[in-house]
Amino acid sequence: MDGHISREGGETMKKNLLIIALIGAAALLLTMGCQKKEKTVELTYSIFFPPTHSQCKAGISWAEEIEKRTDGRIKITTFPGGTLTKANQCYDGVVKGISDIGMSCFAYTRGRFQVMAAVDLPYGYPNGRVATRVANEFAKTMAPKELDDVKVLYVHAHGPGLLSTKKPVRTLEDVKGMKIRSTGLSAKIVEALGGAPVAMPQGDTYEALQKGVVEGTFTPIETLKGWRQAEVIKYTTKCTGVGYTTAMFVVMNLEKWNALPKDLQKIIEEVSEEWVGVHGDAWDKSDDEGRAYTLSQGNEIITLSEEENKRWEEAVQPIIEDYIRTTEEKGLPGEKAVSMVKELISKYSK
Repeated sequence: MDGHISREGGETMKKNLLIIALIGAAALLLTMGCQKKEKTVELTYSIFFPPTHSQCKAGISWAEEIEKRTDGRIKITTFPGGTLTKANQCYDGVVKGISDIGMSCFAYTRGRFQVMAAVDLPYGYPNGRVATRVANEFAKTMAPKELDDVKVLYVHAHGPGLLSTKKPVRTLEDVKGMKIRSTGLSAKIVEALGGAPVAMPQGDTYEALQKGVVEGTFTPIETLKGWRQAEVIKYTTKCTGVGYTTAMFVVMNLEKWNALPKDLQKIIEEVSEEWVGVHGDAWDKSDDEGRAYTLSQGNEIITLSEEENKRWEEAVQPIIEDYIRTTEEKGLPGEKAVSMVKELISKYSK
């Protein structure tokens, strides 16, 4: 009798264990099924660079890395060449939700980003790596209110802006009256040097140079290959003393950002931090390629003498002083911004 009870008890225990195991398996399958059914977050990314440009490629690789690290929970469709929103409409396009993410230049909306404009001043940036590190850290540290309507993912910036022209420029006197394509604060540099600034985005510059609408362009040397401008200029003046940069944003629609789960936000922020270096290195590599390409076209690179370079530096100093004065008058931290940029240039140039 006792043995029979024991056998029955054993069978019952086996059945209970089997039921528990089945329930556990069902719960696991249900959980896996729910995970599989989790909706993919689909985002659009407007990039003003053409698809062949190294900075566009860096942006696309950033999107692909996020898709990889989120195991496909985020999918980002990129729209290069301003096909979704034009360069000067990109930021507003993100704010309004025309695109979820956007990359373009702060300077393309002149007067809107007054604190960030401090980065673009002609301090004599040595290269793109330094300019990118400076621009990104400045944006994070200053956290200007002018960027409160988006989520700033990261900022990058090109190597020193130089003067490329259709006729040779060897002295300040050669610049006088010359129509030169420029944007944002680089337009003030052109004015300070005696030229006539003509505002236009990079994408319009080739045709403007080709047709003689402008006689030159203030731009990093990488554009001579990246935007094929070496085909329509003959000279580049290596005016390192007035080497400015243009800070470029990668921003996300605030509502879309806030709707993301925290773990996905963390992944995006981690990838973005890594990609600051990717962009900086890409800028310097592009400058090297632009230099080689323009020389291969038979163009000349003119290096200013030390004395002439000093004249150019002195000519643009009032721009920095004017920036400090006008921003302070508006209640903005102009002096603090300039001091911070100079400190960051020194920090990252070591």
